[in-house]
Amino acid sequence: MVERPVRVRIPAPGCRDPLEPKAGRDTVRRHNLSLVLRAVRDAGEITRAGVAARVGLTRAAISSLVEQLLELGFLSESGKTFSGQAGRPGTVLKVARTGVAGVGVEIDAATVTVCVVDLAGTDRVRLVEHQDNRGTPPAQVLRRAAQIAARALTSAEEQDLTPVGAALALPGLVASGTVRQATDLGWSRVPAEDSFAAALTALRHRRPVLPVRSENEANLAALAELWFGGLGPVRTFLYLGGSVGIGGALVIDGELLRGAHGFAGEIGHATVAGDGPECRCGGRGCLEQYAGRPALLRAAGIDEPHGASAVAELERRARGGDERAVAALERAGLMLGRVLAGAVNLFDPAAVVLGGIYRPLSPWLVPRAAGELSARVVSGLWPRAGMRLRPSSSAADAARGAAALVVHDVLADPLARADRAPAL
Repeated sequence: MVERPVRVRIPAPGCRDPLEPKAGRDTVRRHNLSLVLRAVRDAGEITRAGVAARVGLTRAAISSLVEQLLELGFLSESGKTFSGQAGRPGTVLKVARTGVAGVGVEIDAATVTVCVVDLAGTDRVRLVEHQDNRGTPPAQVLRRAAQIAARALTSAEEQDLTPVGAALALPGLVASGTVRQATDLGWSRVPAEDSFAAALTALRHRRPVLPVRSENEANLAALAELWFGGLGPVRTFLYLGGSVGIGGALVIDGELLRGAHGFAGEIGHATVAGDGPECRCGGRGCLEQYAGRPALLRAAGIDEPHGASAVAELERRARGGDERAVAALERAGLMLGRVLAGAVNLFDPAAVVLGGIYRPLSPWLVPRAAGELSARVVSGLWPRAGMRLRPSSSAADAARGAAALVVHDVLADPLARADRAPAL
């Protein structure tokens, strides 16, 4: 069986954790090490005095914690900085560009993307392979993903990075390491974590097993938007990702809303027309029958030999004023707006972010969707203009979110990983 990494809650910046039982000295130190490491990561560059001011600990305590993080290889220091005040200049602290890293593997209907990020969340390796994964046996797809990941690990080794775990970003219903249902891929009850881990371990021969976890791709894209996107102070938002199907994720105060069984966010199967086209899920008139990639391309009169190139063709035609393409996008925007209005009325997010294929198509989707939101959101606080409905950031995708998920476990408890990082 694959090792299941411990999930550690990472509080959003500026948010307090709920009160917990009194902690011992070791627990307090582990917590403070995490505070210092995250303060340095968030700042990019900072002095010990700056860290002390951010986290509210004494300079003596900060000095001890920093020295331990330097010794463990999580931080580096260099140069001098002058504050303009009396006293010696301080050295600049940064998170290390070598050592701990995370691996993210995104599998969708048309591509496999592997991303390695360092402790700062910076992309250090990115490999993308276009292939038709629909109808291909799951074990074959996961084995190919492991081969791409193995190449990424080799590139990471050449940069003195040591990945401490991998996360799979997968479409559909994902729980306990298994893809329960992924209509985009035609998968049902696929033990994705175990299959991928076994393939990767075989490729790496006698090297230590890399812990593997898995998550819904929309959830990971939403986390990437939270961590790397341009949301600023926004911590509560709805993410909508378009592909063959439509995935959704709701982030509340910096935390994913997972639902009772971990399947929250399947907004693509919200009904917009009870007598509409039959959907793959067995229902009728689901949102993805109007705004999913196949429906969009069909309405625009575009064949779909390859997803990415077909979407690019749709964008090209819309920019050229092709009436059929523009009409298909406007209708999809209308349906998106109707479903989003219901979600906004229910959850009151500060923003709605459109990712996946919707990002390049947002110039045509957003106006109609925003009009529906303005007309249907009962609070009256959704203006037609503004950035509450926005395209996703180019810096955020599910592969990067998956890799960063691994790194965030390390940031939450550096000592838990200090002695466990597998050597490449």
